[in-house]
Amino acid sequence: MNQGFYLSLMIGGIVPDPAPKVLIDALTKAQITTTAGQRSGFQLTFQAGKNSPILQDLLPSGFFDPPSRVILVLTMNGRPTTLMDGVITRHEFTASNEPGQSTLTLTGVDVSQMMDLIDLSGFPWWAMSAEVQVLAILARYAMYGIIPKIIPSPLLYVPNPLEKLPTQRGTDYAHIRKLADDTGYVFYVEPGDVPGTNYAYWGPEIKFGEVQPALSVNMDAATNVESLSFSFDGLGKTVFILFVEEPISKVAIPIPIPDITPLNPPLGIRPPIPLSVTFLNRPQELEDDTSKYEIVQAAARGLSRASQASDVISASGTLDVLRYGGILKARSLVGVRGAGKNYDGEYFVKSVTHNIKRGEYKQSFTLSRNAFSPMTSTVSP
Repeated sequence: MNQGFYLSLMIGGIVPDPAPKVLIDALTKAQITTTAGQRSGFQLTFQAGKNSPILQDLLPSGFFDPPSRVILVLTMNGRPTTLMDGVITRHEFTASNEPGQSTLTLTGVDVSQMMDLIDLSGFPWWAMSAEVQVLAILARYAMYGIIPKIIPSPLLYVPNPLEKLPTQRGTDYAHIRKLADDTGYVFYVEPGDVPGTNYAYWGPEIKFGEVQPALSVNMDAATNVESLSFSFDGLGKTVFILFVEEPISKVAIPIPIPDITPLNPPLGIRPPIPLSVTFLNRPQELEDDTSKYEIVQAAARGLSRASQASDVISASGTLDVLRYGGILKARSLVGVRGAGKNYDGEYFVKSVTHNIKRGEYKQSFTLSRNAFSPMTSTVSP
């Protein structure tokens, strides 16, 4: 599309084929959004004139009908990256009286949508840990190139089949998400290294590791973002109190939940002070289903909630990918420099939206972190 990068499109059945030339020529805009804790989604917009093969042949033949699979691969400086592997969920046609202004828009989500179609409530899971259940479910979707990436819980919990027989509630996707929530984990599917493969990640939301090239603002020639703004929710941080019922005495014990853990380390040297207290449950609520978890489950859920609520410092902005020199990725860390001592440092990339047009590739993004001021005196470029 532009010097330095080009976009490849594959569309079809379970094993999609390269899109026909008429479809590539008609593509005017591609938008892909990746957000931590949510499914990834996409929108493709095509010009569709009255006599276009898109309207005359492809659309009537069901070529775009759900759940046709779509794979988008962006090659930048000779290096391919799969931005999206998903399925179409809907299409919209907008007719116009102006020549060349009619459009067809395809909307879809990642392939985890295929796990969310059939309600299997009541399916029994005999004496299986959450990890084994997830593996068994993901095996059903191997045709979509699913590669499990499962992190065993340090608080491994296997229900006693003589006391309780767990059964599935809802679809496979809903069940996996519930298992993740009960364990304090996250679940998402993202494109793999080879087009047509997908990593299904079930594990903790990791906020450490390799840091992407810094987002630079107000640094003259070194500036590589078009806009960047920051906000601090002073009332957002809270101390979570979890009541756990001691099994012998049936006494509800209050446990403060820490928001700083090895998986959620401080990203700055000055953490905000919590101004409120939130009870995840109360003693009088221990008869409710939401409060009758085993101690290991309750602790995991509490740690996850505390970690999520600690990210009260956020940032949002836009960048030109060619000027930035690479693709900013969600669900990982990135440095920020040039914003002053209070806001410089490392951030967790919470969401990224790719906006690709002919001759233009930009990204909008949101960042978050749990403390002010960088951990070091300098931020690496």
